[in-house]
Amino acid sequence: MDDTKPTGTADPTGTVDTAGTAASASVNAADAMDAMDAMDDIEALNHLHDGGDYRRLAERTSNPDVLRRLAQGLYPFVWHAIARNAATPTDLLVSLSVRRNTTSNENQLLELIAAHPALTGEALDGFIDLLAVRLREDARPYAAVLELARRPEPNAERLHWLAHLPGASARLRRGVTRALAARPDR
Repeated sequence: MDDTKPTGTADPTGTVDTAGTAASASVNAADAMDAMDAMDDIEALNHLHDGGDYRRLAERTSNPDVLRRLAQGLYPFVWHAIARNAATPTDLLVSLSVRRNTTSNENQLLELIAAHPALTGEALDGFIDLLAVRLREDARPYAAVLELARRPEPNAERLHWLAHLPGASARLRRGVTRALAARPDR
């Protein structure tokens, strides 16, 4: 005789309800996500199963060491989540800025880094130099350049220089001019 029991619940006619099994599986997955949210971020690094887990941890953690470990991964959407995280330190933003993937992923990452408030001082100057290299490579990091032009910190002359490099378009030059004119310090 077969001792295996069907999963799910059976009604008196012997029909198995597999929807109950699917519902309990989704409840278990939700419980696992809640448990990961409640656990210490360092400990959570040991319980990551897919890219979504990495992204969620990158979005919620304020621990720079956890962010550094996550940045070593190969998921560009995790790099984007790290760049959006306000707790990301400047040195990590600088290291993310040189990560290479597809042009669209790189440009989105550069735009997020350009908007990050921790990017200041020497790191900001180095980032402008990196954007100059990318423009010359014809990688078109236009959104990052425009994001910098909206910020009050970058030097206006350097941004005009950036907008006139080979690889910059006339539309980018107009956008930089408009963004600089709209700065509150003008």
